[in-house]
Amino acid sequence: MKTRRRADSPPPAPRARDAGAFADVVVIQKRTSYRRFVLEKRDRTVQGLLRDRSPAVRTLRSSHDDHEATCDAVADALRELGVTAEIRSVDDEAPIVGARLVVTVGGDGTLLAASHLVGSGVPIVGINSSPTSSVGFFCAGRKGSERALLSAALSQTLKQVHLTRMWVERNGVALSARVLNEALFCHASPAATSRYILRLRASGRRAVEEEQRSSGLWIGPAAGSTAAQRSAGGRVLPLGSPDLQFVVREPYTPLGKTLAMRKGLVAPGGRLELVNKMHEAKIFLDGQTRVFDVRYGDEIVMRASPEPLTVLGLVRRKW
Repeated sequence: MKTRRRADSPPPAPRARDAGAFADVVVIQKRTSYRRFVLEKRDRTVQGLLRDRSPAVRTLRSSHDDHEATCDAVADALRELGVTAEIRSVDDEAPIVGARLVVTVGGDGTLLAASHLVGSGVPIVGINSSPTSSVGFFCAGRKGSERALLSAALSQTLKQVHLTRMWVERNGVALSARVLNEALFCHASPAATSRYILRLRASGRRAVEEEQRSSGLWIGPAAGSTAAQRSAGGRVLPLGSPDLQFVVREPYTPLGKTLAMRKGLVAPGGRLELVNKMHEAKIFLDGQTRVFDVRYGDEIVMRASPEPLTVLGLVRRKW
């Protein structure tokens, strides 16, 4: 008989590899668009755009060169510091086990991808390898500051910020315990109306619910509040906030009625529930690569995760 995993147990992680699984430092490197489409796939369209000097690919090669130079500098710095390191691509989803430190080389997307491989006990530090084309909100350093940053990270002199992550489950089964930015729940087609019941359960209070039609809904921890949540009309939360924030995208308000739950916070101990009323719905976790189908009548639950993420050297920016 098949055993069903409890909703409060972490989702199973992929098996760790035997070789290099216990390196002192694990370095996660971005694969640039130039590497993917030109060097590996040899995409004729992209090659033609490069030959024609199209503005669509204006920074493709320079960003790649900057990134490759930063990767080399990180490897050199770690050797000089006498550190055993495992270098891997961002596409490698093996869990990170036993490392003292995780270093990401790329931008925010690279750190975001790596964060799903890291438990609450392993610190992570980001190096923005191409500052001219990448925001690098989560990154503590940039191209040119590699050695000093790594030395400070290894000596534990960089300030730590513990970021709340979000737990997401579908029909009582966990999909992820490590959502750092946000989840997007919506119809499978961006042109279609999203239909669902939204229910907020605050700790010690009676649940409040509302049936809605909209373009979907964003929900995530404070770390993602400067991105999609803010763009959709939410507010920027303090980085250390334990709250989750939800923001409804383009809500439909029937004539003569009002919507009470356009946006709001989910405090610790609370949860946000979604009852799906669509035949084709999806939920995206931290971008477009972690996507799950949601069937008619499925229930999605989101709450604060018991696994915060420790990020080093994160600067508190003003917005």
